[in-house]
Amino acid sequence: MVEARWGVTFPLDGVSLADHKDMLQEAERLGYTDAWTMEVDGIDAFVPAAVGLSWTERLRFGTAIANVFARGPAMLAQSAAGVNEVANGRFVLGIGASSPAIVENWNGIPFQKPYTRVKETLAFLREAYSGERANNEWLGVRGFRLRRRFGEPPPIFVAALQERMLKLAGARSEGVIINWLAPYDVPKVIEIAKAAATEAGRDPDALEVVCRIFVIPTEDENVSRFIARRSIAGYFTTPVYGAFHEWLGRGEALRPMRDAWDSGDRQKATELVPDEVIDGVFVKGNTQQCLDQIDAYVKSGVTVPVLNFVPTALDGKELPSLHMKTLKELAKP
Repeated sequence: MVEARWGVTFPLDGVSLADHKDMLQEAERLGYTDAWTMEVDGIDAFVPAAVGLSWTERLRFGTAIANVFARGPAMLAQSAAGVNEVANGRFVLGIGASSPAIVENWNGIPFQKPYTRVKETLAFLREAYSGERANNEWLGVRGFRLRRRFGEPPPIFVAALQERMLKLAGARSEGVIINWLAPYDVPKVIEIAKAAATEAGRDPDALEVVCRIFVIPTEDENVSRFIARRSIAGYFTTPVYGAFHEWLGRGEALRPMRDAWDSGDRQKATELVPDEVIDGVFVKGNTQQCLDQIDAYVKSGVTVPVLNFVPTALDGKELPSLHMKTLKELAKP
């Protein structure tokens, strides 16, 4: 069984990348084992990891995720190889399909066949990191060879929501990355990934399970539910996450919210987010309540809980101290 680690999402909202040195060193001192980046509408996934590695000695950095559409396959391999050169075994390349909004609306790239794109990119990366000349007809890659190769290639994790991607992660990668789900949803997704690992002749217990967990560090229920409702209404009405939660069994519970959203009534949709969904997918409350909820994810099979601190301060100047306080309070017990 893989021993549970303890991670944090990095960079933290409202804190410049240059101001993270003390925070990451404090996280390391407190016993955090991981810092995972992301690519949405802020900084890319690789630059923060490279900088963070230079500031720390033990923290493992991962990308959750590096977008397989937004970079060409060779450039993705090179970006990860560059970070890996300075990591000394402390880097994980997490890849995923992202979403139509990010891929199409923001990058102008057709969001087509996301499963195949991830599968073929994973196959290409394996070949490129083996030192062989890599070719991939589906991706249109011909004769790429990674000239610089220092040490072992990084392990590759796959972000997955539903069955096909979960099977791919279990059968062909070292770890699966999940998010936006409740602790009681975790066994369903892990079972699929581990079954695929077993079928592929791999050790299912060696599969790492990275889960980004959204933490609202406040005891004020009005504040936490306001933040949670806005986030859920924005995410769960998208095709990707709407289908995911339909698959998880929340279709009927979320239907009124989605109908209101589709009709253009965003405020009504936000009001219609069910309390049970908020309580499932968000960690909130006092320190012990938060730790208990995070522990529920671990007991359900998550091996790398990655805490994503959701800002609650109205004044952005308060965010660095608030994040540092939360970092200390939610360190691994």
